[in-house]
Amino acid sequence: MIVDIWSRKIIAAQVFAEESMDHSAMLSAHACMTHGVQPEELVLHSDNGGPLKGATMLVTLHRLGVIPSFSRPSVSNDNPYSESLFRTMKYRPEYPSKPFENIEQAQSWVDGFVFWYNTQHLHSSIRYVTPDDRHFGREEHILANRRKVYEKAQSRNPNRWSKNIRNWNPVSMVRLNPEKKDGPITGFSMWESREKFTDFMKSEHMEKIMKTGLADKVKNWTTEIKASLFTIEQAWHVASHD
Repeated sequence: MIVDIWSRKIIAAQVFAEESMDHSAMLSAHACMTHGVQPEELVLHSDNGGPLKGATMLVTLHRLGVIPSFSRPSVSNDNPYSESLFRTMKYRPEYPSKPFENIEQAQSWVDGFVFWYNTQHLHSSIRYVTPDDRHFGREEHILANRRKVYEKAQSRNPNRWSKNIRNWNPVSMVRLNPEKKDGPITGFSMWESREKFTDFMKSEHMEKIMKTGLADKVKNWTTEIKASLFTIEQAWHVASHD
């Protein structure tokens, strides 16, 4: 399952019989093609599961121009949007109490949940609009009308309002983890991505790849990735100290 943290829209969701880096790579590629993602436009943040760190997944992301980012080890809140999404899913009244009979049945249930979540769920973190409303630019009109209703109600009965009306301005900034008052932004770690890439370069998986016919291409890819990560790190350093 892939979610856009800006709009909270579930971009892709598919059920497989088992976890694998091939499935992760296929779902990511399908999502990018379906939504017209251009190279260097997207950062894909994920946990540290093997399917998301495998060679096939990393190479696929590089070919798509998607920058990988990973949760830090032993940090439970580095992927809060996904955790919140799965909690919402598990607390739905129709969440199954028994195993599905087959993958098709499981996929059907997931498709129904995704439709409800994207088109009907009024998300509290985005001012109670649906993910689709925010994703497709409808939220400003909806929130402006909602603000008018509240202002009209306040003018009719001012004594019932001890403070200002609820904030109905669209959420203008989304971060993977909130900024702490006494420190920098946590979670969204480009430095961690660089460390994981370095570890992968030293792994037995890389040794196997270098013995194949892809050796020359892989050398070019790794050079480009190193350059990209260095540029990102420098930009991140400047931004965090601005």
